[in-house]
Amino acid sequence: MKFVDEATIRVQAGNGGHGCLSFRREKYVAKGGPDGGDGGDGGCVYLVADASLNTLADFRVARKFKAEVGQGGAGRNMTGRSGDDLDVRVPQGTVVHDVDTGELICDLTEDGQRQMVAEGGQGGLGNTRFKSSVNRAPRKITNGTPGEARHLKLELKVLADVGLLGMPNAGKSTLITSMSAAKPRIADYPFTTLHPNLGVVRVGRLQSFVMADIPGLIEGASEGAGLGIQFLKHLQRTRLLLHLVDIAPIDPNADPAKEVQAIAKELEQFSAELAEKPRWLVINKIDLLADDDLAVARDMLLEELDWAGPVFEVSAATGAGTEALGHAVMQALEGFKEVEEAGSD
Repeated sequence: MKFVDEATIRVQAGNGGHGCLSFRREKYVAKGGPDGGDGGDGGCVYLVADASLNTLADFRVARKFKAEVGQGGAGRNMTGRSGDDLDVRVPQGTVVHDVDTGELICDLTEDGQRQMVAEGGQGGLGNTRFKSSVNRAPRKITNGTPGEARHLKLELKVLADVGLLGMPNAGKSTLITSMSAAKPRIADYPFTTLHPNLGVVRVGRLQSFVMADIPGLIEGASEGAGLGIQFLKHLQRTRLLLHLVDIAPIDPNADPAKEVQAIAKELEQFSAELAEKPRWLVINKIDLLADDDLAVARDMLLEELDWAGPVFEVSAATGAGTEALGHAVMQALEGFKEVEEAGSD
């Protein structure tokens, strides 16, 4: 299924039913009084997060969603039936905005989370409601109110603990394949990955984390170049970024240090919050260099970057170094969790 991470839909809540104008007409009752019932309420529209969904592809076709209207009241003081609510299921991680006002309505991050996005209209009043000591036969009713209508923008942000970023062909897809059961498309040309891939990395019997392979970024991604601008937002939910760099690029003119600096600049221009996330340097494709050449290339890279953070050396193709990387990531995530829990006390 094609990955779709944005969609615009229209939701329409049900209108309330009208009140009824009616009078009792019974045999042997000389003066029957008003007995018009109230109208039923219109149904509401809810968005429900569903962890089994992973794209917004269904909303490319189905764009209009309407809840059931309330039924009108009837004689003998019978209230009309209320309209059924409508649940629209969306992927977990969907952010919802009002298109017309720009208002953030909700962020559906928990499986089963339910949010009303359009309120149903209220049922009208029947003429029984207007009976009084001075008005024994009221002919007044009220109509049901219209249901709320909205244009909504749905934006999916994948839920992952760790995000992989790097230039095209840095080896992100190969790494996520090596460390998890995910099977993204892999080839020897740029932009092989056209949508985020999620993989569960199991470190121990009861320890695991979710890793996201984000399509390759290039310089100018935050301004729309390449594919990156579509997917930079998916990194915003992650707790840790792994910055992959190809230590043995095929292009002899490629400069790994400048590539790392270019992507760091794109993160800053897209979001200051994203740029401040913990970021580890992962030197990939170490199997392509001899030990001496690797040491020289690594030292030159770190010196040029003036890198002070954690550094890992791996070969995504052979799996070398990936186990140590996985354990280190798991330990860091547990540390982040402990800090968050301590801060919430």
